[in-house]
Amino acid sequence: MGNQESLHLVAPIWNLGTSGIRGLSSAVTPEGSQRKGRMLLQFLTDRFYDVEAVRQYLFQKQVSKVHKENRSSTGIKKQYGPYIAGAYFVLKQGGAIKFQGKEWIRSTEHGYSPRQLLSFQAVPIEAVDASDCAINYEGLDNLLALKELQSLLLQRCPHVDDWCLSRLHQLANSLQELSLAGCPRISERGLACLHHLQNLRRLDISDLPAVSNPGLTQILVEEMLPRCEVLGAEWAQGLKLGPEQQSGDTASPIPA
Repeated sequence: MGNQESLHLVAPIWNLGTSGIRGLSSAVTPEGSQRKGRMLLQFLTDRFYDVEAVRQYLFQKQVSKVHKENRSSTGIKKQYGPYIAGAYFVLKQGGAIKFQGKEWIRSTEHGYSPRQLLSFQAVPIEAVDASDCAINYEGLDNLLALKELQSLLLQRCPHVDDWCLSRLHQLANSLQELSLAGCPRISERGLACLHHLQNLRRLDISDLPAVSNPGLTQILVEEMLPRCEVLGAEWAQGLKLGPEQQSGDTASPIPA
């Protein structure tokens, strides 16, 4: 039986039995952790046909969660305007925003409601820190309406990819600082899309594991954006130095 067929069969059973997991968790005392583990394993075994079905189910749940978190705040935008909608989205994701002339507002465990931000309704957002947030292609809709945005930090965002970068041209008139450091899904193709951002003054492209030749890529980005400071120089150090300037330590190979 294929995995797809298994998923169709087991999902309804799982939906009917989620209360069983909650009951299982509350019924077991701390000292019975081993017994609890065996009972949980048996619970999953009874409801799924194989491990792959469990993996696919959990993956779909995660995809659904990310999609839900990135829904466009269309209703809030219509009622309160793009600045409140953008701020609400970023704070809900766990990030931080800075209105022009104001201090940073960071997310709290209690979150923010649009009404709490009403005093900033007419104040443009100049900076967004969405580092470590689950923002994706769809979620960018909430930021692209911020036409005065000057600084956008997307460090270590697991769902920011090349397709996301292809949309940033909509911020070309205002964006001056962009950090993509540590984003695992950004490659050379996405970085090539940044040629539209000629007003950039600072770009961080360090620690991008999907970039196959980081040293050469950095040099090309610097040529593409000549007025921008491109961070991540440690990648290209071996390429920029001449042979007489490089260390004689043969144990440290020159980055390819």
